[in-house]
Amino acid sequence: MKNTKDIKKIIQFISEAGMLKSIKRSGWQVLGIKGAESVAEHSFRCAVIGYILAGMEEASCYKVGLLTLLNDIHEARITDLHKMAQRYINIDSAEDRCFIEQVKNLPDKLRKELTKLHEEYRKQKTKESIIARDADILECLIQAKEYYEQGFKKAIEFTKRAPRFLKTKSAKKLWRFVNTNNITNWWAAYSDFKR
Repeated sequence: MKNTKDIKKIIQFISEAGMLKSIKRSGWQVLGIKGAESVAEHSFRCAVIGYILAGMEEASCYKVGLLTLLNDIHEARITDLHKMAQRYINIDSAEDRCFIEQVKNLPDKLRKELTKLHEEYRKQKTKESIIARDADILECLIQAKEYYEQGFKKAIEFTKRAPRFLKTKSAKKLWRFVNTNNITNWWAAYSDFKR
């Protein structure tokens, strides 16, 4: 960094990304789920899933991690729009315009790298971009299954349509396990109070 102006722009971008902690995922709210996850919570687990999928698929964990972490950065400005809302606007165009404005003031090197990653994710041509998209879908599927197991019965509807969009063998394999097992009781094996 050469000057304070660059640092200020970077801090503004970081601060804006922090907005994702307070933006709730709207699709779950439509189902009546109070206290639904935030976009930041979704992005965090997407990155974890992306890392795991990248390892299983022998792809770049670094690139998949960045693609998953930055995939929803635009929602800091336009929020998370559920599928019904997306019927009435060109969501891809809105997300792209938003992203361009978000990164335009960053130092050239950062702006170029982030723009390249954004375009790669959009095109869905590379192994890493496909894995990152699968991580996004799989995270939503896992969240739906968890909500279902916690008593939100309508969440199961999501799990009936979304799996067909998974492309990698690894994501499909993980989903098959999630779909046929109780996944919210993982902690029980570690709750031995006999000490």
